[in-house]
Amino acid sequence: MNQSPVETALSRALIRWSLTKSTPVAETPRSWIFRVEQNGRNHAALKILKPVVAEEEGRGSRLLQWYAGDGAATVFDIHGNTIFMEWLDGGTLGDAARAGRDDEATIAIATLVGQLHRPRDGDLPELQPLRERFEPLFKSDVRTWPHTARDLYARSSGIALRLFDRPTALVPLHGDLHHDNILSSGRGWLAIDPKGVLGDPAYELANVFINPINADNMAADPQRIAARADILSQRLGYPRKRILGWACAHAALSASWDLAEGQPITGILACLPNLLSAYDQA
Repeated sequence: MNQSPVETALSRALIRWSLTKSTPVAETPRSWIFRVEQNGRNHAALKILKPVVAEEEGRGSRLLQWYAGDGAATVFDIHGNTIFMEWLDGGTLGDAARAGRDDEATIAIATLVGQLHRPRDGDLPELQPLRERFEPLFKSDVRTWPHTARDLYARSSGIALRLFDRPTALVPLHGDLHHDNILSSGRGWLAIDPKGVLGDPAYELANVFINPINADNMAADPQRIAARADILSQRLGYPRKRILGWACAHAALSASWDLAEGQPITGILACLPNLLSAYDQA
């Protein structure tokens, strides 16, 4: 019987890295994930990328490898579209935030960002320029937005353009750092699933402001927005207004992605007016 492409990739990975006992864990729109055993005792993970996202996910995996386990899951090796990496099964920072410990979660995010943005030796992998990442926002047809939200689109895209007109130092960015992409481990909180972006360090915080999911609309609470902005600015030294500006811009970018895929943007529309208000007051 012929093997499927994922079965073939899995078989080759087990042989290449002398792994055993593969257990399917998840299939996402972007990858298949398996838990495997090394030497009959240590668990590891295999992530097999789907061809449709291999370029973006491969870029992120190479950045994860470049982090070398400092603030991020360790990548042991990459071959083609298969990533052999550390197995993490702890809870996420999203769990802490949803349990009412959002300040604690925000402090942890600030600490982790400080780790990820530390200078490192070794050749930096090819990353996506942040300006390029924002093209879907700038090219979005405003007519696809709900009529009552078109002013939010105009304001947010204008903020994004102003931020790009006032560039800062460029650093490697995770690019998708939110509560549920940060897992607990024996080594502390570790990031997973980066996108691999190059840009303004303050952008790294933007996704925090529309997350975590399933948190009773916590992200739309003006008090939570203010508290998060205060903690992140104080601990990392990034200007509060710039942090909030990127939060507005990224929320609109996320809405543009969702609209292009035919997905609802109700949650983002609950956050964006309050983000814009916080930005105006900063």
